[in-house]
Amino acid sequence: MENLASLSLVAVYSAMGVYTLAFIAFTLDLAKRSAAMPAPQAAARDRVAVAAGGAAIEEPRGEEALLPENKDGSRGGATVYQRVAFALAILGWVLHMGATITRGVAADRVPWANMFEFGLTATAVGMGTFLAVQLWKDVRYLGAYITGFTLLSLGIVTVNFYVDVVPLPPALQSAWLVIHVVVAVLATAFFAIGAGLSVMQLLRHQRAVRKTAGLRFLDTVPAASTLESLAYRINVVGFVFWTFTLVAGAIWAERAWGRYWGWDTKEVWTFIIWVLFAGYIHARATRGWRGNRSAWLAIIGFSSVIFNYTIVNLYFEGLHSYSGL
Repeated sequence: MENLASLSLVAVYSAMGVYTLAFIAFTLDLAKRSAAMPAPQAAARDRVAVAAGGAAIEEPRGEEALLPENKDGSRGGATVYQRVAFALAILGWVLHMGATITRGVAADRVPWANMFEFGLTATAVGMGTFLAVQLWKDVRYLGAYITGFTLLSLGIVTVNFYVDVVPLPPALQSAWLVIHVVVAVLATAFFAIGAGLSVMQLLRHQRAVRKTAGLRFLDTVPAASTLESLAYRINVVGFVFWTFTLVAGAIWAERAWGRYWGWDTKEVWTFIIWVLFAGYIHARATRGWRGNRSAWLAIIGFSSVIFNYTIVNLYFEGLHSYSGL
């Protein structure tokens, strides 16, 4: 078992190496797109209508309109750098999944019983979700963000949160550990992609409004309104999973501690995250909160997920103190 744990760690470092190459290639792709785009020569290059809430609707003019338009509204085809980067991302994910599965076999249980294992599994699922989303929409322009975030997260959990394989604490010896954590991981993966789309939306909006020369690759991604719509649909899926996370956690709490809800710190933050994303969905659907306000709500929601995983786990005592550190 120790050999398998060591092999898992080797696979983690190998995946990090491949992700580094993928991140560099995705970044070079963005640089290539910026170099290929003409610098804005006049204010008439784009006609921008700013709607309520800060949404921008762009209509390409001049040289930009000559670039081929993709089905999602973006312009320009996949570059060699992007194709190489995507292939490297797939290879890194295979190694990443190998590390996760090997860790689980070494422990003879599911590999998410502490902060290191949860971080290892969550980033693997997050990368896998990003790759799978391509079957629905081409969002490879988020590649640098996703691979960079995955690489940084793996580095942090490996250096700061790594623990040896240990048996499960009695409270975690339940089938609900599988159900509760799996849906939480899936929700986090969708929230991460949604946050990336929201950040891209804000940058795209500012690019369209200010017509600045920097970040010209933004002219090759879909319009801000399209990015907002994609982020909304992705976050709705994440919200459904997070709702089930909350419900499954309550059922597990009743089985383990004899009560559905006890205002434990982790329970409270799980509910806060649910409220934030429920507010995001409600405000956008019924109150017309679109554009920049919608994007910021999504980003704040995902930031709360990260806060819950890091600060709450490390610095708040409670019944959910299973960091393993």
